[in-house]
Amino acid sequence: MKIKDTEILITKGDITESNNEAIVNAANNQFYMGGGVAGAIKKKGGKIIEEEAIKQGPVKVGEAVVTGAGALKAKYVIHATTMAMDFKTDENIIRKATYNTLLAAQNKKISSIAFCALGCGVGGFSYEAASKIMAQEVFRYLQTTSLPTLKKIEFILFSEEPMQIFKKNINDYLEHITGKLREGPFLTVDGIVEFDTGIVMIERTNPPLGWALPGGFVDYGETVEEAVKREVKEETSLEFSDFRLLGVYSNPQRDARFHTVSIVFCGKGKGRLRAASDAKNAKIYKLDLLPEKIAFDHKKVIEDYIKQAKSRK
Repeated sequence: MKIKDTEILITKGDITESNNEAIVNAANNQFYMGGGVAGAIKKKGGKIIEEEAIKQGPVKVGEAVVTGAGALKAKYVIHATTMAMDFKTDENIIRKATYNTLLAAQNKKISSIAFCALGCGVGGFSYEAASKIMAQEVFRYLQTTSLPTLKKIEFILFSEEPMQIFKKNINDYLEHITGKLREGPFLTVDGIVEFDTGIVMIERTNPPLGWALPGGFVDYGETVEEAVKREVKEETSLEFSDFRLLGVYSNPQRDARFHTVSIVFCGKGKGRLRAASDAKNAKIYKLDLLPEKIAFDHKKVIEDYIKQAKSRK
């Protein structure tokens, strides 16, 4: 399957024979290459790989370093540290090691990489869990990196059973996250901004047209509280402060474009009111003199706000 322009493959084979630009070694944090995948890489690629890695260690567990690949077909070996010398690993370590490996490849502008099952050899971690964790980190890398250099990410498993586990779990997860979740619902925020003697509403430039509460979509990696402050600032130039949760609005028909769920806050606006971003205009409206054309379900939101305000007196 493909995400953006990156092909993701799960195959059965010997990672030391991979033609990918980089292969991944499940390493200890001091980079001694004894048994398992590490031992196989050293045996075929040469002791020079271990020597180059040791010079960069020791590092914190979960970090990754890049070395040459000696006599291997690959150009690089990325050593993902999945354990210390106690040979113990866990979910958080595998998660960090996977993501840091992808970042190391990105920093080197590597175009293709082959992973083994991190933590599943000497570390004894389950193939079921490792495959899901690694799939999640691959998606995170592709989602958060604006221009991924990796155009091919391959998982190479030495035997049939783990290969089938990885194939099922990675494909299922990535197909779900890129397919089903793409349909929504999408998370948005709106702010009832109390300012002067009324509330602030913005006239929308984009459809759905009309007047609305300032708000918008939550960005990746952003909290809803951060998002509502940002959206209010972008559309009204006001600082949004002393706000509290009004409610959650999730009617599938609330937005004519697609299914959105909005977290609505109410609070104080501070500063000089000025329309900006995709707001055509910004005005203060008294609660008994609202505009006629109100977008989304914001008329109901304001009605709920009025009811709540009365109940608080």
